[in-house]
Amino acid sequence: MARKDSKQDSGKSRVPAGDRPLSELLRVPGERPVDLGAYDARATPGGPADKAAGLAATVLLGERLADLQERLWAAGSAGDRRRLLLVLQGMDTSGKGGTVKHVIGLFNPSGCRIRAFKAPTREELGHSFLWRIKRALPEPGEVGIFDRSHYEDVLIARVRELVSRAQLTTRYHQINGFEKSLADDGVTVVKCFLHISYDEQRRRLLERLDNPDKHWKFNTGDIDERALWPAYQEAYEIALERCSTAAPWYLVPADRKWYRNWAISRLLLEHLEALDPQYPKADFDVAESRARLLAT
Repeated sequence: MARKDSKQDSGKSRVPAGDRPLSELLRVPGERPVDLGAYDARATPGGPADKAAGLAATVLLGERLADLQERLWAAGSAGDRRRLLLVLQGMDTSGKGGTVKHVIGLFNPSGCRIRAFKAPTREELGHSFLWRIKRALPEPGEVGIFDRSHYEDVLIARVRELVSRAQLTTRYHQINGFEKSLADDGVTVVKCFLHISYDEQRRRLLERLDNPDKHWKFNTGDIDERALWPAYQEAYEIALERCSTAAPWYLVPADRKWYRNWAISRLLLEHLEALDPQYPKADFDVAESRARLLAT
């Protein structure tokens, strides 16, 4: 990851994307204290030279992503239980919805399962906090996308003091156990924290206020939440530190939307390439079927 004292912050000196996997550059060191203030939200570690190059590179990644997704979907139809789950977390306006639109839009929607988690319903509150998460998991062969996730129950719950600290500690352990069970069942979990700066969030909220077409996206409560920015940053730091055992976190600088989209596309590509799904072989006589078809 690019810290604020890194040469990468200028945007002029970067590690070429082909030299090291982006998953190495953006991976949060697990089980060590995390200081979000040390990371520049405008950095572009490992990324293309500029916005124009980034947009073009993302389009090219889309072709490969679509191919791998189709292979994963096809393999799932033949009994391969593997699937991928993208978890998106971040402060308001960090780009969770934008990522779904611009990155997941590269996939065939037939093989995707998208879920945006909001405040729990009365029914959901009657169950364990993981109950609604388990019901939304992708099926074998699918790519699942969570816009917010089970982490809300250690983020908002911590900031708003909805549960005791002892309960929070239990939840961190439950999350780690849950994510391990997913890995054991063939789910590749890609957790991305979209790191936006305080000033950039203000700018994006002002854009919503200044554009009548975006008023529907604005909530006056967003202003109140900004007053809790330090508390949310601390809550994220703790979650990033304590919940990286079964599935690592990736810190994605999100002040530059083009970089955010390119980086998440690249991370997905690296994980899908590692899975290397294959089209299933025909379970019928291809030559015979062809001959019969030609005879009709």
